[in-house]
Amino acid sequence: MADGMRGWNRRAVLRRTALLAGGVALGAVGTVQTTWIADRRLPIAGGPASATLGARHQEVGAGTVEAIWGVNTSERLLALTFDDGPLPKWTPMVLDTLEKYDVPATFFMVGVRARQNAALVRGRLGRHEVGNHSWAHHDLARMDANTAYDDLRRSHDAITEATGVEPHLLRPPWGHLGGAVLHAVARLDYRLVLWTLQMVEGEFPRDPVGHARRIVADVQPGTILLGHDVGTEQRLVALRGLPDMITGLRGRGYTFVTVSQLLRHATVG
Repeated sequence: MADGMRGWNRRAVLRRTALLAGGVALGAVGTVQTTWIADRRLPIAGGPASATLGARHQEVGAGTVEAIWGVNTSERLLALTFDDGPLPKWTPMVLDTLEKYDVPATFFMVGVRARQNAALVRGRLGRHEVGNHSWAHHDLARMDANTAYDDLRRSHDAITEATGVEPHLLRPPWGHLGGAVLHAVARLDYRLVLWTLQMVEGEFPRDPVGHARRIVADVQPGTILLGHDVGTEQRLVALRGLPDMITGLRGRGYTFVTVSQLLRHATVG
């Protein structure tokens, strides 16, 4: 009898331990229930993690969101992109370089900066493309669905007014995504664009040629290349090396296109 009681006590302790650990020994129902209780600090719908607004009809246009890091293609194409502008400090320099070398690019603009600096880009975006990079470069992944939508809508209108072109692409600040961002992207009928390769200015201080050589070596067909036309002095390494980067990539047989043009060359399958 004593052995039976000791066995029962051991089973009771094991059962309690499993319950406290998340219900592993209680089966799937116990695990799901424990997890759900633990996560009640997050809103069930409409919060940063949720890609829905609850039970009511979801007003999301076509209802499809695709995240794009690059394109599968055998053609030697790449899309050069610049984030965070426009600002007077470096945006004109980037536009001058692109004009000199006849290179198209995609500019993911911050709405408030586009509104304040519209004169910098007006009349200079002929073969370029614009995208939305949020209103003030705040973290969209921390916003609820309605707040994220309002932020992007405000930025959309400012970029359209400043450039005369409606953006149809979104690159969220820092590449941060949450369900609410996906919901806002669907409502705006945007395409969600991240990147394949990023400038690595910090690895090449005061060495624009070395940085350009590194990027030229790393690019592959279908690459979406991320740069910035504003920021710290460190980023000037990439911008000053743009001519070498452009000529080096052309020497490897690459053609520069906008993101939207690149997407049209994607190989299916």
